[in-house]
Amino acid sequence: MSPAQGNDTILKQIQDKDSFPIGFEALEKRAREVIGTGPFGYIHSGAGKEETLKNNTASFGKYAIVPRFLNDVSNIDTRVELFGSTYSHPIGLAPVGMLRLAHEEAELAVSRAAAGLGIPYIQSTVSSYSMDDVCKVVPDSPKWFQLYWSTDQEISYSFVKRAEKAGYEAIVVTIDTVMLGWRQTDVKNQFSPLKLGYGTGNYASDEVFLSTLPDHSEESIIDGVVNNIYHPTLCWDNILELKRRTSLPVVLKGILDPEDAKQAIDAGIDGIIVSNHGGRQLDGAIAAIDALPGVVEAAAGRVPVLFDSGIRSGADVMKAVALGADMAFVGRPFVYGLAIGGQEGVEKVLSNIIQEFTVSTSLAGAQNISQLKARKVAKV
Repeated sequence: MSPAQGNDTILKQIQDKDSFPIGFEALEKRAREVIGTGPFGYIHSGAGKEETLKNNTASFGKYAIVPRFLNDVSNIDTRVELFGSTYSHPIGLAPVGMLRLAHEEAELAVSRAAAGLGIPYIQSTVSSYSMDDVCKVVPDSPKWFQLYWSTDQEISYSFVKRAEKAGYEAIVVTIDTVMLGWRQTDVKNQFSPLKLGYGTGNYASDEVFLSTLPDHSEESIIDGVVNNIYHPTLCWDNILELKRRTSLPVVLKGILDPEDAKQAIDAGIDGIIVSNHGGRQLDGAIAAIDALPGVVEAAAGRVPVLFDSGIRSGADVMKAVALGADMAFVGRPFVYGLAIGGQEGVEKVLSNIIQEFTVSTSLAGAQNISQLKARKVAKV
């Protein structure tokens, strides 16, 4: 889509009196109206005093693109290649679990929206629907599988083998959730979607997991998930064993320190996602966008460096890419779109972000991703 086409679409939306909410604040406001208090609090909130949650977005304001002009940007090329696949834009969907909190069609609606736009969707371990369910509705779309390490490591390996068989393109191991962060909003609301059974899709369909239970009742499945989901002894040995057991690229999600990035690359990891879990784990952790330049420098082009946490707009994606990210993943915005309008809501949120990214990249004077990465970024 050319910038001119993007502007035409935006103008049409403005003229439409019943238009979908434009911008993150409007999305969040509308979503609050349609989601219950407990579910909205879970999706919206961060850990502790929410310092990291707030800094994830506020810190984008510290970076300013220095545009270049007099380049022909009438037909820019925003394609990126990752792990042997080419995507039209450096934009993907972050793994968000238990999406039935927002909409009954949950991951099915989200995966269809991502497939229609040709962008990668990272499906969470704690999905409401299983990876098999998702593959039935979008068998050929780009999908990655996010892995929470299980206390019983054989369950982890079973999930990975299932993802391989189903055609998922990468395994994304979340490394910052060895235990649940202190989330005051959920404590106040006395709300735990995991204990309410919102994230059992992949577990209830896994033979290895089911074989560890006394029976296959809903109560036993939920208890089994709760007992397996957090693994405080997770260490490099587990990651190395996983790497030996899969032919898929292994990506570590949660890297913030350049030294961890170096160690990951030395261990043969195929990619890194700079992320602080959207401010939902360690409150007081560095904002993800502030950690990005150091990790990019440490990686030195040896593996893709991807980005997650704090993306709210296409302009945010532009800044993340200019700071060295090969792709940026959208989280809360698409969940709000799901709550408001199901699959169509997700499509509208993503289309707006893609359009804004395309227009912003053009206005920065970049004809492609390489030129965008070459743009100067001022610290203000």
